[in-house]
Amino acid sequence: MFNQRVVKREGHQGDQAVVPEVVRRSRYPCRLTMYGDAPDVEVSIEEFETFALDRLQVLRAIEDAQLRAKGEDDMRKRISEALEKHMPSHTNRSKLLPRQLVGERRKDHVSHFILRLAFSRTEELRGWFLRYECALLKHRFQNADLAEKQELLSSAQLRLAHLSPADRDAKLGSASGFYAAQEQLFEVDFERVLDLVGRSQVVLRAGRAFVPQSEVAALLIHEFRHSLTQALAVCAKALPQMGEDERLLPLLQNLSNQTARSEYQSTGAAGAVTAESVPGLSDSFPLCMQHLHSQLARDRHLRHGGRMQLGLFLKGIGLGLQDALVFWRRAFSAMTDDQFQKGYAYNIRHNYGMEGKRADYTPYSCHRVIMSNPPGPGDHHGCPFRHFSAERLRAALHKDSLPDAEVREVADLAQAGHYQVACTRHLELRLHHRRQQTQQQPDADIRLSAVTSPNQYFDLCLGCTKPTHASATDTTTAAAILSGAPKSTTAIY
Repeated sequence: MFNQRVVKREGHQGDQAVVPEVVRRSRYPCRLTMYGDAPDVEVSIEEFETFALDRLQVLRAIEDAQLRAKGEDDMRKRISEALEKHMPSHTNRSKLLPRQLVGERRKDHVSHFILRLAFSRTEELRGWFLRYECALLKHRFQNADLAEKQELLSSAQLRLAHLSPADRDAKLGSASGFYAAQEQLFEVDFERVLDLVGRSQVVLRAGRAFVPQSEVAALLIHEFRHSLTQALAVCAKALPQMGEDERLLPLLQNLSNQTARSEYQSTGAAGAVTAESVPGLSDSFPLCMQHLHSQLARDRHLRHGGRMQLGLFLKGIGLGLQDALVFWRRAFSAMTDDQFQKGYAYNIRHNYGMEGKRADYTPYSCHRVIMSNPPGPGDHHGCPFRHFSAERLRAALHKDSLPDAEVREVADLAQAGHYQVACTRHLELRLHHRRQQTQQQPDADIRLSAVTSPNQYFDLCLGCTKPTHASATDTTTAAAILSGAPKSTTAIY
């Protein structure tokens, strides 16, 4: 990116005064950007994956913060902590060396375009990426200094019509008092500031909104959302052309499949699981696996999607191959041994890496369960929080003896599209009621970070896992919940 002479000079400890000028002459003069130009740089495969995963961690932290934070200040704190950990971005006035500043901005720029490509595959993925990229830009803009804000607004070319004092009185009349007397106003189409309209923070006249300078960030986010929506549509059309690229396409697919979470490694909380012990453990299953297990017991059969989802989950909690064969043979009691051996035993052995290409298949993540093909008639796989009707979901939640208010809380989260958060809240409520029954801190609320795997849910529900945490102040680990220990001061992002 830089020639050797420039890099050497940038690394000189006594050359701090030159830092701003060196950075301004680089590809990334400002840390705030609308990502208008695609990066024209070389990136290694290792950087490609690391950059993208770190950005995913930030976007998922924003998702968690929006749903979990106790007010605006707490949300900003959570997001800032995630950025500092995974994707720091310092101002030109910082004491970092120029190559460090440029390195941070290069990572930010490149990682955005990697995820833009990875998340362009489906409408749902595009919507998720768009929502949290907009939230990230808004957070950065709000925390930027005045010079950075002005530079970004200038580069964004927002086409703002300034309202003169005379026009202000003529167009607003008595409504002019809604704004501070000396506050600068801009007149725009109301569609550009729907967020402000929804919060009643602007005056509307004949389809036009009058936006104060203090709320100009809403206009910026609108323009960014519009341009990114168009760019994602272009990427979606270009993605099939990468079908023959064996280096990048698997990485892109993996990125969108896991949405910021590395594959969950089971803790073996249940110990040695046998065919006989599975029914007794089902009380700690997440709702998706409880549903599959109950349907298997009722119908004595599951279709392929359900067998894969439940079978790999059971493998993940510790059910070995021989016990898996016994479990499924007993479950499929309506068929003969010959039918079972010919139609199902091979697939079970295949899942354990004993047939075919002998791959050791891992349990499905929540994202894969949610995003895979939806269940059709006669199917029972999938995520109840996404695929059940509202009435059916409420009925399933009532089976856990949750009060009506808690059932509504969880169902509302699912209805709003926050499927993993709804599942996490379901787990929190189950653990809370379990603790009430054992008289362990019965009045304390329980807050966990979003569950990312049915197997993680199972381990947490058993209370025998000790996950790795990052700082926060409102969570309690499952181990502490069941042991009666004081609240942890940590949370997972």
